[in-house]
Amino acid sequence: MSTEPTTTATTATTVDRSALMHNYAEPPVTFVRGKGGRLVDTEGRSYLDFLSGLAVTSLGHAHPVVADAVAEQARTLSHVSNLFGNTVGPEVAVTLDRLIGGGTERAGGQVFFANSGAEANECALKLARRWAGPDRFGVVSTWDAFHGRTLATLTATGQPEKQLPFLPLPEGFDHVPYDDLDAMDAACDPARVAAVLIEPIMGEAGVVVPSSDYLVGLRQLCTERNILLMVDEVQTGLGRTGRWFGFQHLGIEPDVVTMAKALGNGMPVGACWARAEVAAAFVPGDHGSTFGGQPLAMSAARATLAVMEAEDVPARARAAGARLKAGLSALPGVVSARGEGLLLAAVLTQEVAAAACRQALADGLVINAPLPDVLRFAPSLLVSGAEIDEAVATVGRVLGPLTAGAGGPS
Repeated sequence: MSTEPTTTATTATTVDRSALMHNYAEPPVTFVRGKGGRLVDTEGRSYLDFLSGLAVTSLGHAHPVVADAVAEQARTLSHVSNLFGNTVGPEVAVTLDRLIGGGTERAGGQVFFANSGAEANECALKLARRWAGPDRFGVVSTWDAFHGRTLATLTATGQPEKQLPFLPLPEGFDHVPYDDLDAMDAACDPARVAAVLIEPIMGEAGVVVPSSDYLVGLRQLCTERNILLMVDEVQTGLGRTGRWFGFQHLGIEPDVVTMAKALGNGMPVGACWARAEVAAAFVPGDHGSTFGGQPLAMSAARATLAVMEAEDVPARARAAGARLKAGLSALPGVVSARGEGLLLAAVLTQEVAAAACRQALADGLVINAPLPDVLRFAPSLLVSGAEIDEAVATVGRVLGPLTAGAGGPS
């Protein structure tokens, strides 16, 4: 494990966590600063970050353009509430509408700003019910999906083990298997269902990519039955998959798109975009957020999007992702590498992913294990070739002893 050279010495620190609720496991390390693709812990040890805070810091840590924008906005105007306007939020909304349209022309939709992906999805769920009316309140999502942890988004999340402690959950939510058009067809009763909520790639389920006709088929089904197609791009959006949004790989037009994570490069920002005629279902007082769209968060988003466009991060994600996927695919103990762009997973020959993550962390690499036999990789969209090669080499060293004798790529 390397140690990042610094001008200021880092002193080992014991952090008192006794006043925190125990809804998270005890962290194996505590980070105190970061720069680019690197993190430094309380003991001064350096780590290569290939998780990006769960696909959040897509420009790397402490990106100077974003940091300067936040600092300047904090000195100028941080918050005024949504009883009044600010000049930054409308500008970000225009940019997002253009990126939804592919980057050159506006899509003609409208945006609600929130503080997280769960809140963006919560907005989408409320909007669907408001749009469809009181009799059509149903939402169909998929098993193994992840849409958030508020009561409504937890209900949309197709993971019963996460739902069980919080029963009873809100009514009106159904789940079908992912990538199964027949099951979705059977579930979408147009007299009851207002919307389908879907991930273009299932991130928390292990980076699962559907068949190439799945989203196309969903679009056709929803159009025929006057049901909203709502695409959860919280993890996939803003360049990570090699396009601005995952749905753009297939050329479909959703009715609602949610996003967060990468939008503020670490500042809590979420957004729900909807076609104008759908967004018009909301009237003043229907929905809101105290901090949503405030100048401080919007300034981070504006700077983040500007850097993303200047760097053409979708193109960078395609090129870097191809290099990372090829490297992972060639490692002993890896059955396959799947995903798009820089949202990738290595499927292992054995259920050793948790042990591999622990050893990788000890060796200075941050990744995670969404499933017992899957490692997930979501590095900065500005990741270098040398960093990719370093990460692949570390994973290879880790997997060798853990998967010895289990066979190689197939």
